[in-house]
Amino acid sequence: MKRNAGNPFRPRYLASWIGLGFLWALSLIPMRILYPVGTVIGDLLRTLVSSRRRIAERNLELCMPHKSKVEIQQLVKENFRNIARMALYTGTIWWAPKDKLLSLVTVKNQHLLTEILETGQGAVLIAPHMVGLELGGIFLSLRFDGISIYQYSHNPVFDRAMLKARQRFGSKLFERKSNLKGLIRAIQQGKPCYYLPDQDPGPRRALFAPFFGISTATWPVLGKLSKLGRAKALTCATYLKPDGKGFEIVFGEPLKDFPSGNDETDTTAMNAVIENCITQAPDQYLWVHKRFKTRPAGEPGFYK
Repeated sequence: MKRNAGNPFRPRYLASWIGLGFLWALSLIPMRILYPVGTVIGDLLRTLVSSRRRIAERNLELCMPHKSKVEIQQLVKENFRNIARMALYTGTIWWAPKDKLLSLVTVKNQHLLTEILETGQGAVLIAPHMVGLELGGIFLSLRFDGISIYQYSHNPVFDRAMLKARQRFGSKLFERKSNLKGLIRAIQQGKPCYYLPDQDPGPRRALFAPFFGISTATWPVLGKLSKLGRAKALTCATYLKPDGKGFEIVFGEPLKDFPSGNDETDTTAMNAVIENCITQAPDQYLWVHKRFKTRPAGEPGFYK
């Protein structure tokens, strides 16, 4: 994708500026107060945005067939609430000072990353699309001089705001479809890279690998990043704590015998560790995304 060349100061983006101002105002409100507000908004969205509700229900039915219909509906309810809560927390993540952000975060297994970086080796952090993922990348720049892979927004107002927020503590961002050499060089220099691999890449670029037992179109990139960057790969999942008490970032064990040199083997291993992150908090994954949109040739689609 080419960078959005739109002028954010054109009158057509007035509503976007108002929305951005609203997010900033929300950053002044404690998260414990925003938490129940997110509950109400999430319930409203679940009712109004029925197409996304059906996608979430279908995804959960496919991935968790052992769950009853009532359990699926409860997961969907909490999923919409968590999405709404995280939207309300965005202002805090983008504008809160360093000390406040750090006070909101607890980290589990941080030594798994520091032990890698202390050797001078880089790391590719597999960040599943949990609702709290925005905080994870910014935290990485705070603690570890991390870098991130970034996809530009079509809205130049929010694109500008996101870039400033994600770079305000020194993080370097690499656009998904450009400057791959610069990204690899940074990883080779011992930087940790925040990488979000778990979205449908479309039929042309996909490799099909198991994900919750389903043949799933997946980006076959992690193994290449790890090999070219001479880096370890491990998960970095960001979870919301209950009642607006902040966030927990959990690092996983580095993948063993990785990369293997085989794209299918590497992609299967990646999906397996992403599954594990999701099962820790299944109500916090981005189920409203059509994760299984691209199907193998001749196979019917999952979404109506």
